[in-house]
Amino acid sequence: MKRRLFFEGQALHFISLLLLLWLLRLAAEAESAGTGSLWGVGTPAWLRIAVWSAVAHQVYVWLCWRTELYGGLFTRLFGGRGFLVYAVPFALIGLVRFAAVFILAASNEGALALPPAILKTLAAALLPPFLYTIYSTARYFPVSRALGADHFFERYRGAPLVREGIFKYSTNAMYLYGFLILWSAALWHGSMAALAAAAFNHAYIWVHYYCTELPDIRKIYGPQGHNRNNSQ
Repeated sequence: MKRRLFFEGQALHFISLLLLLWLLRLAAEAESAGTGSLWGVGTPAWLRIAVWSAVAHQVYVWLCWRTELYGGLFTRLFGGRGFLVYAVPFALIGLVRFAAVFILAASNEGALALPPAILKTLAAALLPPFLYTIYSTARYFPVSRALGADHFFERYRGAPLVREGIFKYSTNAMYLYGFLILWSAALWHGSMAALAAAAFNHAYIWVHYYCTELPDIRKIYGPQGHNRNNSQ
């Protein structure tokens, strides 16, 4: 495995993560961001779970994608089941990542000093693009492809860009609109801590795109791979 290619983009990933964690810490220092608890667990603990599950998720993807792309590790160890071995933990960690923000929002409910009616209206306004993204992904975009199947299977590498549904307006709609559900949950509950976690998650997924996914796209599809934003 070529070490330089394996770590490509990860110095920027690490620096960006440190910056995001620093900004998150500043937001978490607000008194309102630390109030409340759920199931006997305080809001600061839920915030840590929300943040570090996101980090674990993206580091896991980087490790799996690069070891398969440059070393065929999963395919050599597990044969045709290699993608499934990768995908199950991906889904489980991702579920924890999103659920933790919802739980955090409930733990820190009412922390934002704005009228609940305004917050709930804003939360509801974010749902249509999120729901359309979910519909479009389910209708037009194979789940396996969304999980990065082109790192594992040659047959996915010739698939055309999806230009239907919400993908007519953004080829990277899953990142642009899919994370709006976290903002919506934070606003609905009026949670300062969940709002900070939503901002962290949304910014951090773009770190993943530019530092991990885009270099991989260029490797898989060639120098013009940056035009294939929804190839994963």
